[in-house]
Amino acid sequence: MPLLDMSIPQLNNYRGRNPRPKDFDQYWENALQELDQIDPEVTFEKADFQTSYAECQHLYFNSVNGARIYAKYVSPIQPKATGQAILLFHGYGGQSHEWTEMLKFAAAGASVFFLDVRGQAGRSEDPGGVKGNTLRGHIIRGIESGSSALFYRSVFLDTVQLARVAQSFPDIDPTRILTSGWSQGGALALVCAALVPEIEKVATVYPFLSDYQRVWEMDCVNDAYKELKEYFRIYDPQHQQEAHFFQTLGYIDIQHLSNRIKAKVMMGTGLMDSSCPPSTQFTIYNKLTCDKRMKIFPDFGHEVLPGMKDHIYQFLFCE
Repeated sequence: MPLLDMSIPQLNNYRGRNPRPKDFDQYWENALQELDQIDPEVTFEKADFQTSYAECQHLYFNSVNGARIYAKYVSPIQPKATGQAILLFHGYGGQSHEWTEMLKFAAAGASVFFLDVRGQAGRSEDPGGVKGNTLRGHIIRGIESGSSALFYRSVFLDTVQLARVAQSFPDIDPTRILTSGWSQGGALALVCAALVPEIEKVATVYPFLSDYQRVWEMDCVNDAYKELKEYFRIYDPQHQQEAHFFQTLGYIDIQHLSNRIKAKVMMGTGLMDSSCPPSTQFTIYNKLTCDKRMKIFPDFGHEVLPGMKDHIYQFLFCE
């Protein structure tokens, strides 16, 4: 079998390279306490797109740093509702998908929420207000202003606020919420479950935002992780702050959140993935202490994984 990364035995034992800050747990407890003080002030707008069995709405809520966050919301019309809800997250730089892609979940009786990540292609606000680069590079956004200003800290908290909004709806069982996504979306599906312990199941495919130092050492910094190289070229060409840089990114490294997840997890991984290298995905999986399973595609990279969408649907709604 061709190899891009480690062998399967090595992957099964890999525990990550990027350092975990000593105050990591306190950092996220403080972040959640900050979110506790924010009234989401949820509002709805009826969408032009509608169906006979589900209502489609634009949903807005408040989150950290004064942002107004957007999500598509599809609710099954009674008596189809089961009390389940699924939170969906998109890939890096993208936006929530079309209504029709959400309807298969509504047809199963679940309420469906599809988040627009702030500052990317959708409708969510990104108030900004940090030092340094803002042209691109969300992993490094805010790092010059300190760990509490990291862009993904806010995004991670947005996923929590969305889950809390869903849990507050009278037709949704707060213990029957599912999360799912691919790449950045796969990372956020895991993050949401780590920070909201009531999440029931997570379906994640080649998750992004993991083990940044490993990505750097593999020189896989030409696609989604390109900004790691750009940071050193622009701000630290002699790597004098390299240790501090990776230590700070450790606060938004999802491998360090994995052990908090109580949900059942299914992960899909392609062993030829040069965008999110397999080892950076396996370190997440290896640190999960919950009920877990992995679907491995030896000859596939960061692309469509044949049959994976069917696996996800069956895992989330048929088990």
